[in-house]
Amino acid sequence: MSDALAYGRAMPETVVSPKGTEADGRDARWSRLMAAAQDGDARAYDILLREAVPLLRAVCRRRLAGGTGDEVEDAVQDALLTIHRVRHTYDPARPLRPWLAAIAERRALDHGRRLGRAAARHAALGDAAELASPAPGADAVLGGRRAGERLRRAVDELPAAQRTALHLTKLAELDLAEASRRSGMSVGALKVATHRALRALRRRFGVEE
Repeated sequence: MSDALAYGRAMPETVVSPKGTEADGRDARWSRLMAAAQDGDARAYDILLREAVPLLRAVCRRRLAGGTGDEVEDAVQDALLTIHRVRHTYDPARPLRPWLAAIAERRALDHGRRLGRAAARHAALGDAAELASPAPGADAVLGGRRAGERLRRAVDELPAAQRTALHLTKLAELDLAEASRRSGMSVGALKVATHRALRALRRRFGVEE
């Protein structure tokens, strides 16, 4: 398993996009290598992974457009680990390239979602800190713990629909469809309730819109 992690970091950035019979020949070669790897041929597996990394990287880079190099490489490593874990499920009668690309695509999309959640989480923490912070100069009197208590009390005092919407969409970080399913509220109603809850909290703590 640990060997699989090394392939992505070691491979160069060169990516060749084969066409026509060259691509067909590579698909056939990769399928044979994977079949051999499934039979326990470690050398065939090593060759396959090293040759496949540029494809995995290209897919991850395309899906994570705008992401950093480290984020792309993390997705490549996840793809390699997934390939290692599910290699026994591959059918050698089918082309390997689309199978590998689909795995890389899923892992890159997973990374994109995690990055999006992390960004939202950081923004939410920033919002909470901004809302719960007292007026300038009063920090020495009202510590961070009391500020957090003020925020919790303010949330508890929101109307039930706003409180539910805020909890599901901002604190539990559910997407709107799942939040709608759990709350019984429509997506539109959730958006409105969340917006009103945040606006009420900003007014409560004197934060400008």
